[in-house]
Amino acid sequence: MKESIIEINGIKVKKVTLNTIIIGTGAAGYNCALRLTDYGISDIAIVTEGIKMGTSRNTGSDKQTYYKMNLCADYPDSPKAMAQDFFNGKCVDGDIAYAEAALSVPCFLHLCELGVEFPVNRFGEYVGYKTDHDPRARATSVGPLTSKMMTECLEREAMKREIKIYNKLQVIEYIKNGDTCVGALCLNKEASTEDERFVLFNAENTVMATGGPAGIYSNTVYPINHHGASGVAFEAGVKGRNLTEWQYGLASIAPRWNVSGTYMQVLPRFVSVDSEGNEYEFLNEYFDDIGTCLSKIFKKGYEWPFDCKKVLEGSSIIDLLVFRECVLRGRRVYLDFRKNPYGLESLPYDKLDSEAREYLENAHACFGNPLERLQFMNMPAYDLYLSKGVDLEKEMLEIALCAQHNNGGVDIDMWWQTNIAHLFACGEVAGSHGVYRPGGSALNAGQVGSMRCAQYISKHGENALALEGFDALATEATSKHLSLTRAILGDDDNVAELTSKYQCLMDEVAGPIRDASRFDEAIGEFTDAYDNFDTLVKVDKPTKLWLAYRLRDALIGEMMYTMAMKTYALAGGKSRGSAIYSSRAGSTPAKMEELFRFELDGGEYNDRIFEITFNKPSSMGGCARPVRPLPEGGGFFENVWREYRENKNIY
Repeated sequence: MKESIIEINGIKVKKVTLNTIIIGTGAAGYNCALRLTDYGISDIAIVTEGIKMGTSRNTGSDKQTYYKMNLCADYPDSPKAMAQDFFNGKCVDGDIAYAEAALSVPCFLHLCELGVEFPVNRFGEYVGYKTDHDPRARATSVGPLTSKMMTECLEREAMKREIKIYNKLQVIEYIKNGDTCVGALCLNKEASTEDERFVLFNAENTVMATGGPAGIYSNTVYPINHHGASGVAFEAGVKGRNLTEWQYGLASIAPRWNVSGTYMQVLPRFVSVDSEGNEYEFLNEYFDDIGTCLSKIFKKGYEWPFDCKKVLEGSSIIDLLVFRECVLRGRRVYLDFRKNPYGLESLPYDKLDSEAREYLENAHACFGNPLERLQFMNMPAYDLYLSKGVDLEKEMLEIALCAQHNNGGVDIDMWWQTNIAHLFACGEVAGSHGVYRPGGSALNAGQVGSMRCAQYISKHGENALALEGFDALATEATSKHLSLTRAILGDDDNVAELTSKYQCLMDEVAGPIRDASRFDEAIGEFTDAYDNFDTLVKVDKPTKLWLAYRLRDALIGEMMYTMAMKTYALAGGKSRGSAIYSSRAGSTPAKMEELFRFELDGGEYNDRIFEITFNKPSSMGGCARPVRPLPEGGGFFENVWREYRENKNIY
């Protein structure tokens, strides 16, 4: 690693030359850095906007799940079976699914060895449970903060190895030589002078571990200190894939947290409040009997992600009822754990469906109010909110239907390399999932993907560019952004206002309820803002420039994601997964508005992946390509061993 100073347009710019940079200090980023050093690549550094920021460290649920191959009791399992379940999620590349399955056990055990305390029984088996879209009880957990504990253990090991971290740097452009990435330009978030404003990295390899595009929506459960950086990748020409496929679910707003699992299974009261302070127990308006209502609330716990297939008969009708209260009626919605629904002193447990009744009976939880049941069944879930300044014993919890996870993302191959050579992606930024995914599989995907990046870089990572060649490319990129920062610095400051404006437009047009008739309108607004960014956006301090670049990144993402939805709709795509495309055809739930009329997808595109490229806003375009098939796996031992001795089977 070498640091130097170069002069560009009269300002001094730090330049760091090294083998690999990893962008992000979440679980995927740290794991990639550790794996690289394991494989002998020590000339590396991590670049981050903030060491303590990000989704891995700052999010969770009532019992945050990690998904891995079953290692307990008599459940038959194998990499092929697990890969098939991933592949069954629709719109999934088979080679990626197989890699995520085959490496799930070594990646899981690596975390255990680093100190993540996944529970074992007296015999040492890692016990499991079933999660959504999971047929073989592969799920495990260390509680509400599984990913936080993972990140802390990985970080601790990175500190032991003295891996260099460049903090408070925001990536604003990937520098390319043709179709090859040769580094990145970063903005120093704390810089007050132009000589400190930019930092250049001349890297043979760049790994994005920047998380999902949290900044494109207003209603989101992503932690407030996580934004994502997908827009920078799209602007560099990285393809997007499955950008239509999100996971939405009910979540609290302050703090931002999933209200899944036990939070629903204890049967809280749903309350909306209008502008005059009037309260409405609005679920009562929809359900004809209390037994059905309570059973749907219970099922919302493990059917937590909104799923359009579970609207007419399942628990996802509750998501739509919450959405209606918030968006159509302009009310605020709360969970009240202090009182039982319907104002009852004691609930009629005998009227619940058998699944809910038997669960609560087995848990010995057929008593009291929701808070008492929550504290009895899952005290850490209560303590979690208490630690964040919310006492469920004293106040109601405001919720909304929020964006929670992007199943799509940037396009990757089976080594998690993008279509730009030497630019890799791992974690949520990588689009390895399809329409559905087993709960907790995102944590597995982040560990596997970061390992695959490191494996490939260790064998094929040489891409040295002559220093003079890099300097010319770096000068062009830095000069452009120097001019942009000078243009947006002034006396006014409208970044927060504009950020909120465009996020709310995404909520209205391209959230869980999508109005295809408004896609062009939204794309036009996002494009105009991007094209006129230097005159539209203003900040009044150099130390606020990073907020302007967050908005710029979000605008690119908002263009790409809305265009992907438009492309899917124009191809005849219908409602699927966690999104309803409003339609004149199909069905609408009883007592609900026409906005909620939709037609279920018939599987026409289950074996297709929609890809979209940014290039320039005027030339965004998408296409549907066939998924790569699920491999057979296995192999004749002698042949595999011979190839392994030759190249470790990394090609």
